[in-house]
Amino acid sequence: MLILGIESSCDETAVALLRNGRQVLASKISSQIARHAPFGGVVPEIAAREHLNSIQPLFDAVMHEAGAGESRIRLSDIDAVAVTQGPGLVGALLVGVSFAKGLALANNKPLIPIDHVHAHIHGALLGLSDDVARAALPCLALVVSGGHTNLYLVETPLDFKLIAHTADDACGECLDKVGKLLGLPYPGGPWIEQQASKGNPDKIAMPRMVEKKSQMEFSYSGLKTHMAQMIMRLPQPIPESQIADMCAAFQREAFQQLIRKLEIARRRFPHVQSIVVAGGVAANQAFRSMSAGAFKIPCHFPNQAYCSDNAAMIAALGWHMLKELGPDRFMDANWDVYPRYPFENYKFNSAEAQP
Repeated sequence: MLILGIESSCDETAVALLRNGRQVLASKISSQIARHAPFGGVVPEIAAREHLNSIQPLFDAVMHEAGAGESRIRLSDIDAVAVTQGPGLVGALLVGVSFAKGLALANNKPLIPIDHVHAHIHGALLGLSDDVARAALPCLALVVSGGHTNLYLVETPLDFKLIAHTADDACGECLDKVGKLLGLPYPGGPWIEQQASKGNPDKIAMPRMVEKKSQMEFSYSGLKTHMAQMIMRLPQPIPESQIADMCAAFQREAFQQLIRKLEIARRRFPHVQSIVVAGGVAANQAFRSMSAGAFKIPCHFPNQAYCSDNAAMIAALGWHMLKELGPDRFMDANWDVYPRYPFENYKFNSAEAQP
């Protein structure tokens, strides 16, 4: 079964082709980091225009690569088109969805709307062997990227129960904002990781945020404010060695909060077989090292290629949906994008989120 995946939720345009939900035949990504760097963040209108410029060439490149071998895959061979429906920037999402709808309707193919955050979890599982991926469920899945810090209980490939999320800033968002406060380039997360590798985290004390042992929710606004006030009090310019120590201490506390909350959730849901960490922040090597051996069950991080936004993860979740729900469910393309999470049914007090 062949699924074409399309992703355009924020500042990466991506197209990929998967066979049977596991084998990536071709995956192409066009990043907009350089385009948004002068502004210190993503500009929605610029993002949408860049998606318009990139999506057709990426699709052509994926089809050329997939059709270059002996298999000679053509558009008519594809079983379905999966595309990010949300959450994301409305203008950016509309580019990918409109392109996908055109392909699906013109070729009479099922069109599968995909939740971008749920797809990150399947992107992490793409990095595992078939046997390990099957044995990983049920799991606790932490999606931690630029705008998301969400913790899910995943019982089956299509059962995502949100059990905690951030009360304010996401972890990746906090990394980027603190990087900007320190004068580091955009995006701040990778630069903080680079500086932290040269610093000593024990030289600067950091507050432990949301340490209440019964609370699974995340919060990063206080840590960001602490860093902002520290930076304002220091003589400028700050010596490079001191910046390195600040980054090391800040990064360690940012990740320790994630590990603390995962441990709370693991105790609350003792039947889970593993922990899966997904999203752009999962690429951080210090975070991976801190997580290794931190839990009494396996902790899976994705292949580096599937940490940031990509279309392979979109196609992977689309394959599960098509297999479980059937193609007829997705022949109606009369649906629209959504920019934010459907949190109306979520009980924010984690004490109420019982297994």
